[in-house]
Amino acid sequence: MGRVSGVSVDTDREATVERLKPVHESAVQALGFEWSQLHRAEQVHGVDIAVVGGSDPSQTWSGVDGLVTADPGVMLGIYVADCGAVYIVDPVQGGLALLHSGKKGTEGNITGRAISLMVEKFGSRPEDMLVALAPCIRPPAYEVDFAAEIKRQVVGAGVPELQYVDFGICATSDLGAYYSYRVEKGCTGRMLALLGRRA
Repeated sequence: MGRVSGVSVDTDREATVERLKPVHESAVQALGFEWSQLHRAEQVHGVDIAVVGGSDPSQTWSGVDGLVTADPGVMLGIYVADCGAVYIVDPVQGGLALLHSGKKGTEGNITGRAISLMVEKFGSRPEDMLVALAPCIRPPAYEVDFAAEIKRQVVGAGVPELQYVDFGICATSDLGAYYSYRVEKGCTGRMLALLGRRA
């Protein structure tokens, strides 16, 4: 979900996220989940990915920037404010991935790593996967076009190009709809990407 009007933001990420929590909780519930089913990545601008099981307690998974699951009843969450949230769905085997991919994550090919992990853990096939990239910062607002690189990595991993969706929205293009860490010089909120499969 995008920017939340009426919620104050500042450079304290955790404090701002806490103020956004009631709205984010409502978004989770609107998707048919409870906050207690939400799993989030710590997001350290790396490439490590956690495999989440349905019996795992809700938590923030330390040291990772991506989450994958094949279990129903698990909600995955990623916070972004310029970096890309990458959604991967395997409708055949039921696997899901949600990734935080900015400059560093893209350089490390976190998306390709997630696709490989889903193949390994869930028996997924890249040709079955559907992938989408959420609004993120893009040139000319940012000197690195990591959105274009994410697409190259997705197609390079074997996902058909027609099964990749990117609406080409720059997070800096509408500060009424999106948060941008770069434009707002760190005094900003976080958009919450959500992905899950109900039982």
